[in-house]
Amino acid sequence: MSLRKPDDVPGVPGSYQFIDAAGRVIYVGKAANLRNRVANYFADPATLHPRIAAMVGAAERVEWITVNTEVEALMLEYNLIKRHRPRFNVRLRDDKSYPYLAVTLDDAWPRAGVMRGRQRKGTKYFGPYAQAWAIRDSLDAVLRQFPVRTCSDNKLRQHERLGRPCLLFHIEKCSGPCIGAVDAPSYANHVHGLVNFLSGDVDPVVESLTSKMESAARDLDFETAAQCRDRLGAIERVLERQRMVGDADENFDVLGVVVEDGAVGYNVFHVRKGRVLGRIESTLDNIEELGVDELTQRIIEQTYAEEPALGWPRSIHVCDEPHGVDTVAAWLSQMRRTPVTIHVPQRGAKKELLDMAQRNARELVVRERSRRAADHNARSKALNELRDMLGLAEAPLRIECYDMAHLHGTDYVGAMVVLEDGLPARKEYRTFTVKTVAGNDDYAAMGEVLRRRFAAYVAERDAPVGTVRKSFSYPPGLLLVDGGKGQLGVAVRVLEEFGLRHEVPVAALAKRLEEVFVPGRETPVHFARGSESLFMLQTARNEAHRVANGFHRRRRSRRMSASDLDGIEGLGPQRRQRLLDEVGGIAGVNKVSRARLAELSWLPADVATRVAEKLGLPQ
Repeated sequence: MSLRKPDDVPGVPGSYQFIDAAGRVIYVGKAANLRNRVANYFADPATLHPRIAAMVGAAERVEWITVNTEVEALMLEYNLIKRHRPRFNVRLRDDKSYPYLAVTLDDAWPRAGVMRGRQRKGTKYFGPYAQAWAIRDSLDAVLRQFPVRTCSDNKLRQHERLGRPCLLFHIEKCSGPCIGAVDAPSYANHVHGLVNFLSGDVDPVVESLTSKMESAARDLDFETAAQCRDRLGAIERVLERQRMVGDADENFDVLGVVVEDGAVGYNVFHVRKGRVLGRIESTLDNIEELGVDELTQRIIEQTYAEEPALGWPRSIHVCDEPHGVDTVAAWLSQMRRTPVTIHVPQRGAKKELLDMAQRNARELVVRERSRRAADHNARSKALNELRDMLGLAEAPLRIECYDMAHLHGTDYVGAMVVLEDGLPARKEYRTFTVKTVAGNDDYAAMGEVLRRRFAAYVAERDAPVGTVRKSFSYPPGLLLVDGGKGQLGVAVRVLEEFGLRHEVPVAALAKRLEEVFVPGRETPVHFARGSESLFMLQTARNEAHRVANGFHRRRRSRRMSASDLDGIEGLGPQRRQRLLDEVGGIAGVNKVSRARLAELSWLPADVATRVAEKLGLPQ
């Protein structure tokens, strides 16, 4: 592929994107002067880094977007990388969802507990923590001082119905909102105290407990004094974990970055009010082969582009100044709306903490490199085996596998799962509701799903330049269907309809004997039992089966929920959903007794009777 050097690149700040023949953005960069930066990529390929040369070789064209300032270019670059996830850009590994200690402030009775995944409004987060057990340990130590509930909403409703508290109430680790043992203002004070304590405001709590303990001792109330002493000890144990590394009003982060033999690890300590309240450690794929200064910039971009749970810091202490340090600092200041500084500490407590972050990052690199070496070698071997065994032009870096699920022809659904570089890419998974097939016809259902997928691919491939590309714009390196020759024939016919027969390789994996069929061959391809390549195909097939069955169960449950309880006078959407929540879904409704329905104080007696009669419930 020949990439033509553009002649009209402007000499202004902006972001540039290299795009391949399929319309995929494969690299995103930024520059204070686009003309000078882009020109560097058109030097003699022998003088370019091998990865950059490979990127230029894979590109068909280069596009750009101009902005007014370097800060805007930085923000635009981040947003484009987040949207397109280019294969040649540095990528922070997102294989781990860090646990946070969260308090659900928007609940009627807020609860505290471990939460992962996307953060939601109305919940206050603290952390992240390296291990979930550390959260539970810390929370357990302070619950007697701040007896906030830790049970699930379902558990809370269950004990509200029973009129009995759980064990946590009896051991003084919950104030008992489920039985009305605490009023709303008092409970709000517990929540407020817990949030302040977790935010680092610990002195008032320690002073209050100490004063109470001393007062109880003077009054010879030794039981109360002992309780206060034990609570102080528990709080001290929590504070020991939150190492004091600065003054009580300091708010900063420390970022350690280590590069060894191409492997990159980083460690971030979040310090609020002088205490280490959270920590992140991870690795990234240094696809661009950047130096430590540029890697530091990328890590800061991707770590602070959205507000962290503990808020943006006033300063960040790093081992090397990030590339374009003034631009990065201005960008952070713009988001925080107050000045943010970036320093390289030379001595003192911050330098010691930075050294610790560096040590942690280095240990992580060693562990990750040894773990991934064997894994990467096995995956590379499997992909190369697939290329050779199936006669492909190149190793299938993107494998798409399809499976169908139904029950006697009802609730027909399909699933597409994706393996990228041999690993499940769950963000790329898609599910389909089959719309045109009546009755039990797996071939027709598979045909519909594949037509919809490749119609989307062709439409996005042929879209005008500049259109935002979605996941369906990328063709698979191998299309795998669950089934035998029949399903293989369906896939081949669909590809022929779209003129993709020679562009997209296809294979089928039959369950019974784990046979692999390819077009134009009567007998199955013989894979050695236990081979890495066959295991990779089986992984894709099993994952597609799991996703399809899960989607089918959810659809069937929703349909049954809606139909069985439809048309009952007085049972509107809210009552119906509450009934399902309290008795355990549609299965619970079909098993519940009339007496149990009558116990539900919020469900009118006449409505309960109509539900029982329609479902034929027992007494």
